[in-house]
Amino acid sequence: MSFLLPQLDLINNLRDTLSFQFRPLQRSFHFWTRAIDIYAGYKVFQVRVSFEKDVKKQEAMWEKQHQVAADKIYDMCTQLGGFFLKVAQIIGKPDLAPAAWVKRLVTLCDQSPATPYQTLKIVLENELGQDIVDVFERFDLEPLGSASIAQVHRARLRGDKDDVVVKVQHPGVQDIMMTDIHNLQAFALYMQKTDIKFDLFSITKEMETQIGYEFDFRREADSMQRIRKFLYENNKRSPILVPRVIRDMVTRKVLVMEYMDGVSIMKLGDEIAKRGINPNGKIATAAKQKILKSLTQACGQMILKSGFFHADPHPGNILICKGSEVALLDYGQVKDLPEKLRIGYANLVLAIADGDTLRVIESFRELGIDTSSTCEIHQEDMFKLAQQMFDTKMPPGESVLQPFSDDSLIKKIGVQAFPEELFSVLRTVQLLRGLSVGLGINYSCAQQWKPFAKEALNQG
Repeated sequence: MSFLLPQLDLINNLRDTLSFQFRPLQRSFHFWTRAIDIYAGYKVFQVRVSFEKDVKKQEAMWEKQHQVAADKIYDMCTQLGGFFLKVAQIIGKPDLAPAAWVKRLVTLCDQSPATPYQTLKIVLENELGQDIVDVFERFDLEPLGSASIAQVHRARLRGDKDDVVVKVQHPGVQDIMMTDIHNLQAFALYMQKTDIKFDLFSITKEMETQIGYEFDFRREADSMQRIRKFLYENNKRSPILVPRVIRDMVTRKVLVMEYMDGVSIMKLGDEIAKRGINPNGKIATAAKQKILKSLTQACGQMILKSGFFHADPHPGNILICKGSEVALLDYGQVKDLPEKLRIGYANLVLAIADGDTLRVIESFRELGIDTSSTCEIHQEDMFKLAQQMFDTKMPPGESVLQPFSDDSLIKKIGVQAFPEELFSVLRTVQLLRGLSVGLGINYSCAQQWKPFAKEALNQG
């Protein structure tokens, strides 16, 4: 019986580690106590800060409150894990969230809690039907990164000379994330009825649908191949690098792909400094512009020309390779946009790029974006709202949007209905804007996408 002891110890350790995560009621309780604490903290603070008339003191008070909230949000996301790691990626954007939030949450893009190797080894061997030593000549125990659904390890297959990346799903993660998103949906319903005049519930429903796809890595492998083929065939040189799938090494919970040698875009500043390049100089600026142009071109082609696109280009999924080439990783979240929405969005892109306010309003209506009666709203405000939602260009002199402040356009206009299937486009644009703000480059994706939009409409 002694040979069973290591296995029993492993099972017991796994049970103790995940016991909390597998209790939906417990997870729900911990989410709601934290969410209410953060929300109530801001509500009480709003009353307190209103008594302070000095603007500079108000700003200092807000900064301190944001730091307190950032620590609480970080603790919630790291302790609960699961879907809340994705929530951190969404809200931790430099153009959207307070600086204290961004600084605290950005590390969760690629430094999420990892599953212990011995636990992961069981998943890997069960999926591949072989011992790790029989499949891999080398397998790095420390992961390259760990995200909400899976973690990745660098390895080398037996008899091969090139390294690969092995993506392995965290055990039990699907049940955890479904519990999380249902709690978030309830919170979204409350927020849109009280503080935020935006159809948040539809967005969370689309997130539920999209995340449901991520648990089957066979689907991800097919998506990666489809996007790789499209970009490589529709350009003399693909604007981004897409990893090649090792086809006979794909299962529902394991995906083996080509290893991309590069630096995370989040560490680009450190890499520039390491090379002795002035981060604000011409060389660094040109490299950043090239990176943004390549990524934006790829996203525009996918959305407007194909309709099938990578829907999660957050910083943790972007590598900068030799020659400032961009590699886009993790194809778990992709979106196949219905033809009507693809053409409708092409109309909206052209309207924003041309500054055509009436066409923007018409495009909103065609897309199913329902706002308050346009008779009561200045048309200029509608155009500005469209820019905030679907363009990357920041207003002059601004580096942070505050969509949920008392005087924000979202609260002033109100978005009563938003098509679920358009959320992935909205998220992609918002992520691109976050990257542009982080890199210190203000540009318009609508202007860059204008030729693709025209082509889509001509073909349509």
